[in-house]
Amino acid sequence: MSLRFAKSQVRTEIREYLRLAIPLAIAQLTQSITGFADSVMMGRLGQEILAAGGLAALTFGAVLITASGFVMGVTPLVAEAYGANRPNQIAAIARQGLWLSLILTIPMMLLIGNMDSIMSQLGQAATTVTLANTYLDIMLWGFFPAVAFSVLRGVVAALQEARPIMAIVIAGTLFNIAGNYVLGFGKLGFPQMGIAGLAIASVLSLWGMFLALVVYILRHKRLKKYRFCENFHQIKPRIIGDLIRIGLPIGVSSALEVGLFTVVTYLMGILATDVLAAHQIVFQTIAVIFMIPLGMSFATTARVGQWFGQQNLEGATRAGYVSMFVGMGFMTLMIIALLMFPYQVIGLYLDIGKPENGNVVELALPMLTVAAISQILDSLQKTTQGALYGLQDTRIPMLLSLSAFWGVGLTSGYFLGFPLGLGGTGLWIGQSIGVGIAAIVFVWRWRKLLVSLRNNTNMIKA
Repeated sequence: MSLRFAKSQVRTEIREYLRLAIPLAIAQLTQSITGFADSVMMGRLGQEILAAGGLAALTFGAVLITASGFVMGVTPLVAEAYGANRPNQIAAIARQGLWLSLILTIPMMLLIGNMDSIMSQLGQAATTVTLANTYLDIMLWGFFPAVAFSVLRGVVAALQEARPIMAIVIAGTLFNIAGNYVLGFGKLGFPQMGIAGLAIASVLSLWGMFLALVVYILRHKRLKKYRFCENFHQIKPRIIGDLIRIGLPIGVSSALEVGLFTVVTYLMGILATDVLAAHQIVFQTIAVIFMIPLGMSFATTARVGQWFGQQNLEGATRAGYVSMFVGMGFMTLMIIALLMFPYQVIGLYLDIGKPENGNVVELALPMLTVAAISQILDSLQKTTQGALYGLQDTRIPMLLSLSAFWGVGLTSGYFLGFPLGLGGTGLWIGQSIGVGIAAIVFVWRWRKLLVSLRNNTNMIKA
């Protein structure tokens, strides 16, 4: 397949893509700063709280990302309807997406509420389990607004209105950070609540962001015409079925990816508490940076989906490749920064001058190097995955994720970390190999799917 596009078309696509991707990427980055700020404050409260709180936050995030994946079918479906100029269908998809969020929330809250017994069975220390359970028992009350916000974010992004998401997330994050400081450390007359205070601030922030986005959608001049609240009480099984058909593989793929990092985190805890603390430093750092290509992937899904709705294969192809190259270019800059300033990065979490933190610092350094180098492939796999979702191709990427992340990543990581004795660094090498394999097979799938669509002049969905 020829990859030659007119320069003017490429420039136009880059401009339109960045207009959507920048607000979404900034929103994702800002939202991830919540976890970063939590980790920094947990580190100031002590190594045990850093290890336990980081584990709890990752556990909550893993469940949330999985559930959010299930409702991500909203974005390609709304984008296709927008491209095909079907406004009534847009409103119906949005409403059913919110109903699906509520349906998913109930079992997920029960799972989060019982994570303490699961953590104990997975070999975590008793102190770690107790502290983590304190955090999770509060955080579960923020689960619904978090998933519902993902639905509305997908709808607004597919309609080319991403800037309010950025503003709302920035405001919510600032509130969360302030709440962490006040409640976690006992300021402004509040008692010092420690890890529980961090969780309370996060829950309040999640509800605030969700409600703010609802108000924006209902009051915005252009969005009001879709009449999102009309017949809201009606549940439409066919549309929910379409959302599940597309979203279920996305949710499973998200679970496989985040599940790899979650399992690796639990394996770090089995190695030692200081290994787990070092891993949390590296993981939170990478998680913050990775939010930018993740936000870009949302924009990719929307742009490719809009072209798909217009049955314009050339436009969809151009949008996909633009996102891949922009994402890789950004990550290259981030890799250089991480490799140049590793001690400064670690120093954000721990006082590297204290002798008692020396072992954690030494453990974190090689992990950070491995994680940084792998990020260029991580950005490629995520943006390519977003392009595939824009074409509503979700089942094959799910199977590819299973093979890459679990068949290769976890197996090689366990072998390097335990039998070969490389510890936490070996586990990071393994999961990085899995990410690299995912990038390769996703690009292969993208190119193969484009050839298939090109041979079908009616652009029948894969």
